[in-house]
Amino acid sequence: MKKIYKSNLALNMSSFFNTLKSLFPTDLFFNNSLRSCSIGCSLFVIYCLSSCNKNEESTRPVEVPVKVLDTITVDPPLERLAVVYHVDSIKNRTALDSFNSRYSEEQRKIIYALNRIDQRKVWTGKELVVPDTISTDLMDYSPFPKQLGMVDTIPKLVLISQRIQAFGLYEAGKLIKWGPVSSGKKSTPTPNGLHYGNYKAKRKVSSVNKDWILPYYFNFMNFEGVGTHQYSLPGYPASHACVRLYMDDAQFIYDWASMWKLNGTSIKKNGTPFIVYGEYDYNKKKPWLQLADSLESNDFKEDELEMLRTHIQSYKDDAKNFVVEEEPEKPLT
Repeated sequence: MKKIYKSNLALNMSSFFNTLKSLFPTDLFFNNSLRSCSIGCSLFVIYCLSSCNKNEESTRPVEVPVKVLDTITVDPPLERLAVVYHVDSIKNRTALDSFNSRYSEEQRKIIYALNRIDQRKVWTGKELVVPDTISTDLMDYSPFPKQLGMVDTIPKLVLISQRIQAFGLYEAGKLIKWGPVSSGKKSTPTPNGLHYGNYKAKRKVSSVNKDWILPYYFNFMNFEGVGTHQYSLPGYPASHACVRLYMDDAQFIYDWASMWKLNGTSIKKNGTPFIVYGEYDYNKKKPWLQLADSLESNDFKEDELEMLRTHIQSYKDDAKNFVVEEEPEKPLT
């Protein structure tokens, strides 16, 4: 290494004096002039330092900053429309007629979903949060992030937030659908926690009241009789512990989610995980009305993310989520 350095230094010195010869007259530079020598030595030192630094920089590894990826964090939220929300108060019949004529049927459906209500729940005196730009794609207004890194190893997942009264469906960490819900009321709240899809029925009679018919029922708490199904959405938690949905959403989950696999009376394989979390605050302004104050008011909170981490770890620790299905033997031909 030292020999190479000395060789490079000799080449640099030779190059340096050749350069000086071209710049200064011979009699000026080589006539034992002390000042010329002094200037020459100073220039040589500067030249060598510059050359050595260039050589060192050219051989030094380029340091590229590395971002450590944390699969437990939430990726950037869904690219929502750049909208401003305002609260529209339907003060009288004239205001209601104006609301109905101002927006198309598809636009009104978006407004109803944002306010967690059915069309028939709009009446005079009602407060509605309304975006200034109304897309006909509800995904543009999702409170759930488009990618959720912590669940990217789960084939299918149903998230149900009681705080913002909404559900989100994920496939391998990618949001594919969201919509409004009405979860259990204060006296009969929907139990929070990690649950699994069990059984389903296109038409189920309520165990609380035989007059209540529950279309596209999908149970996720077997002994408690709690599941998702279609029923009226009034804009607040109102059920007897089940999770109410629009008809289209209930049918989608009914067709999309997986039931358990049984071996006799024991569970061989869990169905699709349903995670219920959060708490609805009855003493504050409705979460969707808070969008008029802050676009991030309906996003995940840190304590909710921490809870999700715990449930996801429980999912990974349960061997019943990773049972490999045996392919049926092909008949001999």
